[in-house]
Amino acid sequence: MESFDYAIIGAGPGGYVSAIRAAQLGLKTALIEKDSSLGGCCLNVGCIPSKALLESSELYYMTQNKLDVHGIEVSDVKFKLAKMMKRKGEIVKTLTDGIRLLMKKNKVTVIEGIGKLQDQNTINIEHNGEIREIKAKTIVLAMGSLPVELPFIKFNGKTIISSTEALSLNKIPKHLIVVGAGAIGLELGSVWARLGSKVSIVEMLPHAVPFADKQTAIILQRSLKSQGLEFYFNSKVTKASAKSNKITLHFEDKNDAEQTLDGDKVLVAVGRRPNPHTAGLDKVGIEISGNGFIPVDDNFQTNIPGIYAIGDLIQGPMLAHKAEDEGVAVAEIAAGMPGHVNYENIPNVVYTAPELASVGISEELAKEKKIKYNVGKFYFKGNGRALSLGESDGMVKIIADAETDRLLGVHIVGPRASEMIAEIVIAFEYKASAEDIARTIHAHPTLSEVIKEAALAVDNRQIHG
Repeated sequence: MESFDYAIIGAGPGGYVSAIRAAQLGLKTALIEKDSSLGGCCLNVGCIPSKALLESSELYYMTQNKLDVHGIEVSDVKFKLAKMMKRKGEIVKTLTDGIRLLMKKNKVTVIEGIGKLQDQNTINIEHNGEIREIKAKTIVLAMGSLPVELPFIKFNGKTIISSTEALSLNKIPKHLIVVGAGAIGLELGSVWARLGSKVSIVEMLPHAVPFADKQTAIILQRSLKSQGLEFYFNSKVTKASAKSNKITLHFEDKNDAEQTLDGDKVLVAVGRRPNPHTAGLDKVGIEISGNGFIPVDDNFQTNIPGIYAIGDLIQGPMLAHKAEDEGVAVAEIAAGMPGHVNYENIPNVVYTAPELASVGISEELAKEKKIKYNVGKFYFKGNGRALSLGESDGMVKIIADAETDRLLGVHIVGPRASEMIAEIVIAFEYKASAEDIARTIHAHPTLSEVIKEAALAVDNRQIHG
């Protein structure tokens, strides 16, 4: 039986990054993955393929609708869905192959199969009917998550689908109905709307992107509505009835009146749930909470010494970059170093057009916590770079402590928001104030100047607004 210092079950962003860091620190490391392709859900059927389709569909939409203003005339614009999907697949393959090369480079032993705990230090890996057993001083659980299935609308892979199927449709739906106005629902809804689908989004809450600052969320949903997406808020889904290749979604509106929508597909995008039940946790007595998460201490250790859990298996936002940082932290802890994740500084992004990105608390939460705060806002329509790009929808909103001026929350809805938020995350890491941002010289003309102007606006000193 082979022995390792460090073994991870699950090769998603948390797992494979943890394996690399452990190997860098001199630990003999094994990475166990049930699929032949590394990278987990994020890389294979999540973050990466969705962004590939978002980019392709946005270029098609821009060609049809936004080039004329630049003096570029095009006609008879066509696209090939199969070629678009092929490109997506090639990107995924390039990255998954790259991860395998990284494993080889860092001398990580990759074992394909379903890993199951046998005791505190033993894992059985089953693959094609054969069992391989390994020992490890430290074991990390990183099995990720699965799409949430509504009990009254179960996935059938055809008319009722999850994000996995929505990334690989071979035909454009005439009418796509999306349940859920979070990041997944808005992103995939945007893809298919740009390609010609009628897209209807049904959401139980009163506005899109429930985790976001309400003002920026409403700006985003207005922009998406202008692009053709239709929204039904304050709506509770009750059932779906299928007939042939069509499906009817039933829901109650805010007045408890029953409404229906008829479509080709219903995409259920109401979130994800942890996936702890594949690794034999019950055999060694690892606790699982009522909501499916694995409780861990401040060092990510479960109730069983030497067994840790990270990523979507534990509480916190289900984000790849959160899992990566946790994977690094656990590897460092296993090597006798201090490992830490700053949960206050995790950015959240919706990759629509415009994009939405945020870090810190919303204005609503600041009010709820009775924090005295100041707000600075600046709109992209006052920014030269945004106007030249033809992407002037949106704003930057900065929430700062009224007494210390320390940044509490920053919310961006606009072009390249996913890239712009990095400046703010660094500022948060160094406990910066709005004044610090305001006095930082930003190149001109750039989109990031909107951040500077919003920081100036916290003290009513904005220059261009």
